[in-house]
Amino acid sequence: MANIPKPAQTATADLRVLLVGNGGREHALAWKLSQSPRVERIYVVPGNGGTASLAKTENVPSIKQEDFPALVAFGKDKDINLVVPGPEAPLVAGIVDYFEQHAGKNARYFGPTQAAARMEGSKTFSKDFMKRHNIPTAAYENFSSYEKAREYLDTVSHSVVIKASGLAAGKGVIIPQTKDEAHAALKEIMQDREFGDAGDEVVIEEFLEGDELSILTFSDGTSIKSLPPAQDHKRIGDGDTGPNTGGMGTYAPTRIAPPDVIEQVHKEILQPTVDGMREEGYTFKGVLFTGLMMTKHGPKVLEYNVRFGDPETQSLLALMQSDLAEVMVACTEGRLAEAEVHTGDMSAATVVVAAGGYPGSYKKGTVMRLDPVPEEIDTVLFHAGTSLSSDNTLTTSGGRVIASTAIAETLEQAVAKAYKGVESIHFEGMQFRKDIAGRALKK
Repeated sequence: MANIPKPAQTATADLRVLLVGNGGREHALAWKLSQSPRVERIYVVPGNGGTASLAKTENVPSIKQEDFPALVAFGKDKDINLVVPGPEAPLVAGIVDYFEQHAGKNARYFGPTQAAARMEGSKTFSKDFMKRHNIPTAAYENFSSYEKAREYLDTVSHSVVIKASGLAAGKGVIIPQTKDEAHAALKEIMQDREFGDAGDEVVIEEFLEGDELSILTFSDGTSIKSLPPAQDHKRIGDGDTGPNTGGMGTYAPTRIAPPDVIEQVHKEILQPTVDGMREEGYTFKGVLFTGLMMTKHGPKVLEYNVRFGDPETQSLLALMQSDLAEVMVACTEGRLAEAEVHTGDMSAATVVVAAGGYPGSYKKGTVMRLDPVPEEIDTVLFHAGTSLSSDNTLTTSGGRVIASTAIAETLEQAVAKAYKGVESIHFEGMQFRKDIAGRALKK
């Protein structure tokens, strides 16, 4: 990892971080935060097999990430002064509000309040927000009645996308190819409850054609600063085949959005989004993930997430040359305009390795072996669904198990290095896509 940037070691260690989550995103966040001279200690609740071995870092598997009272008590005991919730579920459930009410204002909270987290927690809410603030997005209708949604489907002539409104682990979006498939998808979400309460409401929107990209944007509620645009690979199979997943790989920066288009996105989408939330009374502090479709009519918003993307974060933090802890603190203190968010000119690629059967049913507890990754290939393995037993046996514990992230001067080199890193990963039934960034490399 000789070329992966690290911040200069100059500041005094004064930050004690509580990082909530156990995925690849949280391993990447802990990895980057541990490099900061500002960070004294990181406690990851519950953490995974990768965070267990990081410098300055300690897993806390005895506390559940949804147990807010236990998290607050732990935070007080350890004198935590920076709380970083990783996944969307605790943010939507109001973890920041709970900490502010019960732990006081002394700590800093890098993440939105429950009101602001509705931008991800309710797709119907976020679509209506976009309409109110003239933010370009696909034409849509919201429904809480299954019968009215069925009737509407019979009236539309264009292709549609059907989305469960609530949280569905990145899998609640269905793109039907026929009218019959659209009705089947609607029934699956609203009647069969495939995604539980997330399907109480649905968004039916026009299908947009174009190239998809994601932008992660730091915000202190007023100012914004973004990381380079990334492209995710949602489908399980090569050639974008098979069912949707939480994400099987990413690369950054993308080649589909020139600087002038990214500037347009900032002026017409990202800044108006943050301004709109502040004007409506729920100031956004944290990182905003905006999924965009680059259509022939310009960029349009597909969705908002109110936290770091996974696996986009793995690629983007590998590129980031600035001190992540400093940026997070600046966001919480309303002075992001002073902070540096710099990534340099390298490219990054991430290849996710999943358990056999994922995104359907899959086996847990499979023993893993990780060979040492040669330092010269600038590759790091970010754990997601892994556990480390008391005897230091590494086993699988989730669907997306681990990812190989690499940086290089060119995208071609970064992809090659990432796949070289995959060769260090061994467990029965492992699967991964062989075409991460394939479309970009062909252009």
